[in-house]
Amino acid sequence: MPYIAPEERLALDEAIDALVRAIGSERYEGRLNYAVTKLCLGVLPELRYRELNAMVGVLECAKLELYRRLAAPYEDAQAERNGDVYPA
Repeated sequence: MPYIAPEERLALDEAIDALVRAIGSERYEGRLNYAVTKLCLGVLPELRYRELNAMVGVLECAKLELYRRLAAPYEDAQAERNGDVYPA
């Protein structure tokens, strides 16, 4: 989960903000994928199944939390606005 202590965030936020500016918000997909890949490779302690499994778990949890917090509420609002497809 991305919920680390505030004092841990301070050490990361400046670098993350600079990376966000470098990636930009237009046609960002390739640059974001590259940055995530380089971050993963940079912190991967060794190429072993246990470490790779942990890394995939981190990425999966980040994906799920992004979906839960941003995508699902957006989809719910769109279903309410445009009419639901699923039966009640």
